[in-house]
This record gives sequence, C-alpha cells and structure tokens, in this order.
Amino acid sequence: METLRFLAAPTDVLFDGENIVNGGKILEWIDKAAYAVAAGWSGSYCVTAYVGHVSFRHGIPSGHLVEVEARIIYTGRTSMHIQCTVRNADPKRLSWTEATSCLVIFVATDGKGKSVPVVEFDPITASERAHARAAIGRADIRREIENQMAQQVYTAAGTAPRMVTRFLAQPTDVNWGGKVHGGTAMEWIDQAAWLCATQWSGMTPTVVYSGGVRFYRPIHIGHVVELEARLLRTNRKTMDIAVHVRSGDPRTPERQLTTHCAITYGVRGDDDRLVDIPQWEPQNDEDRALADHAYRLRKIRGHRVPGLSTG
Repeated sequence: METLRFLAAPTDVLFDGENIVNGGKILEWIDKAAYAVAAGWSGSYCVTAYVGHVSFRHGIPSGHLVEVEARIIYTGRTSMHIQCTVRNADPKRLSWTEATSCLVIFVATDGKGKSVPVVEFDPITASERAHARAAIGRADIRREIENQMAQQVYTAAGTAPRMVTRFLAQPTDVNWGGKVHGGTAMEWIDQAAWLCATQWSGMTPTVVYSGGVRFYRPIHIGHVVELEARLLRTNRKTMDIAVHVRSGDPRTPERQLTTHCAITYGVRGDDDRLVDIPQWEPQNDEDRALADHAYRLRKIRGHRVPGLSTG
C-alpha cells in the first residue's frame, strides 16, 4: 500500500473565484499513487489501462490536507487492480472524510510496449479476499461497458452541445516512459467535459462520477491532442458527457483514438447538494441513440448518484 499526503494548492483549482479542486486534478493524484503501487509491485514500468467507478462524494477545498491511498486488490497475468481512496481534512482539525474512490488497472511492461507477467497477489485477510472477489466480479461489467462504448456511433449529425479543444502535448506532460502521463490525460478529459457541462448549464459544474476511462494507446510528446466532449443526456440534476481523446503527428492530418470515457456532472448548491439544471431534449435519431446509450451505461454499472434514480 502507498499513501501520498500533501496540501491541496490554489493552483489545483480550475475556475477563478472557486475554492474547490477540479476533478481532473484528483484523478491525476490517483494515477500517481496507483502508479507507485504498480511499479513497486511489478518492479517494472507500468501503463494505465483503465480507470473506473470513480465516485466524487464531495469537493476538496484548496488548503485542505489530502491523503491518497492506493492498494493492490487483485492481479491478472500482467495487470494489477488497484483500489484508490482520496480523503481530505482541514489541517486545523484533522477530521478526515472520504472524497473520492475508484479502481485503477495498470499493466506491467518491458518499457518498450510489451506486457510482462507480474507476481500474483495472494489475499490473506477477509477484507483482502472480499476486495479480490469484487475485482473479479467487476470484470464482466467492465467488459460490457467497454463493448457498449466501443460500438456506439458518434457523427456530425448529432445536435447535442459539444466542445472540441486542440493543443500540443508539451514536454512538461511527460511521464517516466517518455509519453504523456495518464493522470495528465485524465485532467485534460475533465477540463473538456467541464467546458461542455458549463456551456450547457450556464452554471459552475462539478464532476460527480466518472466511469469507463479506457486507454487504447499512448500520447506522444509533441503530438496534436484533440478532445471532443459531447453532452449525451440530462437528468434533473446531472449531465452525462462522453469524451474522446485523439492524437497524432502534427505533420499529418491523421488522428488516432487514444482514450474514451463517460463523465457525469452536476451543480452543487451552498449546502453541497446537487441542484436542478436545464434539461436537454434530443432532436434527432442520433441524439436519441446517444441518450439511450448513456442510460444503458448507467444501468450496466448500477451507479446511483445519492438521492437520484437512473431515470
């Protein structure tokens, strides 16, 4: 197990005038803690393969003490399933509360892109065995979510609000393997989805759930990165948004899909509870298909935002 502990800084806040750390920064912290566990367990360079079931229970204020705990709960032949929990506390009181939890899957590699076997994790305690069983049980759900996301078609025919951002991957984004850090990519995803949610709601949204963050291939430093965030569906208090990340050599027009995920946003009131948001109505067949896709994803993962239904 690895535990990172530090203060949330003012630079971790995305929106001017706010005091809450953005969800993408929290995902970056999680990725770093999980990487430390994966590299330590495997003794090799590891890459992020999947991040799922990310539940954001409440915001983390700038200036709070943050604790990111990561532990292995299951291993495959080359993969390590790592449970991550983020807690925060006012440093003057040290009353810790759980802010975020998720599952991260890393794959051990030889540093050249080829996966290598890892030592098997042998759960000993009742808690460890329960976590291992849960990891195995989630595998079928994860595959079903991945299949749903891979099969869904997105075209220009859709009329839903969307946001496209493009930029170059900078040397400061590099990880230990010479590619863009997985946590950095997740922060970009959160920013793109946040822009889309802000554009639609006209409010300041916050991420409440992220699921099915699938990494298909690495992003190279110096490549063009394109993020497309599209609103899929609204509930009374939440917005389901899909984000596709593509990248490629700036000297060619070709862009390859590198990452894909679904994120749910809401707007929190002064009491930290989600408030009603403007509703979006699908306008054509593609809009309705994507809204149905978002609904199916919710049903598959069995996710419930506290106090809300999947309807």
